[in-house]
Amino acid sequence: MSTTGQGILIITLIVLNLIAAVLYYVINTVVKLNKEKSVIIKTVVIAICPVVGLIFVGLSYLWYKVFMSAPVDLEDVIFGKDHPKFEMKAEEDKERNMIPLEEAIAITEKQDLRTLMMSVVSSDIKNSLASITLALNSEDTETAHYAATVLQDALNNFRTTVDKEYKEILEDAPDKYQRCANLIDYMDQVLSQKVFIEMEQRHYVGIMEAVGEILFMGEPDRFTTERFEAVSLRLLGIEDYEKCEKWCERARILCPSALSSYTCQLKLFFSQGRREDFFNCIDELKASPIVIDKETLELIRVFG
Repeated sequence: MSTTGQGILIITLIVLNLIAAVLYYVINTVVKLNKEKSVIIKTVVIAICPVVGLIFVGLSYLWYKVFMSAPVDLEDVIFGKDHPKFEMKAEEDKERNMIPLEEAIAITEKQDLRTLMMSVVSSDIKNSLASITLALNSEDTETAHYAATVLQDALNNFRTTVDKEYKEILEDAPDKYQRCANLIDYMDQVLSQKVFIEMEQRHYVGIMEAVGEILFMGEPDRFTTERFEAVSLRLLGIEDYEKCEKWCERARILCPSALSSYTCQLKLFFSQGRREDFFNCIDELKASPIVIDKETLELIRVFG
């Protein structure tokens, strides 16, 4: 090929490459309304690296489609508009620059949402599972996929930890009562967020109640008001009213001066439609020296 022919070929490739770069930018920003900085960067790569730039962008797209957009098993995760909402606050040193994840889902800049997700999951996420579930509904597929993967790993870790601890408790480990107390606290962190499907939620609440029974029969002094409340409310959540009432009565006997001993019973009576017992409990609470907080006053006002 002559020198002139080679020059024409090179110029043609450069022109076609520039056209491809412009088309890539227009399609992503105008048609798909993608405002990410990565679009500009990829456009520049295509423009200054003829042929090679197109191959690079094409391969990176294929890589994402094959390895990042595969469906994740979400059978054991509840999500949707009816999911209970838990607002996760930022850490103290980040409070000025962080917003609740619920609000972040509405962020239009995908990169900002992804950065926030990374910040959330880099910390202890046991208390943030319900918030992370909301990200499953994000329009950004990468964020939704990442949230699903994180949730799946967290739930699997919960299952493994609970099964192992419960087995060792049943085998009479030397420190089993302390382990019972720790397991109740650990399980409540996750079960209170209701991220499992109903059948699995019932299964693990059943284990939590069984562990509580072992602790109560062995060393009842380890049962704090928080643990009584945790077991009672988790049982109430699966509508096991009989066992819930048993724990409510135990709480009233061992922790008669705790506000939660009354509020758990109030919630139980309301759920069962036991109007007379509900108002009797309110009268007992008013007659006691217990200081009623704003949340309980609202509970009485709404339920009563």
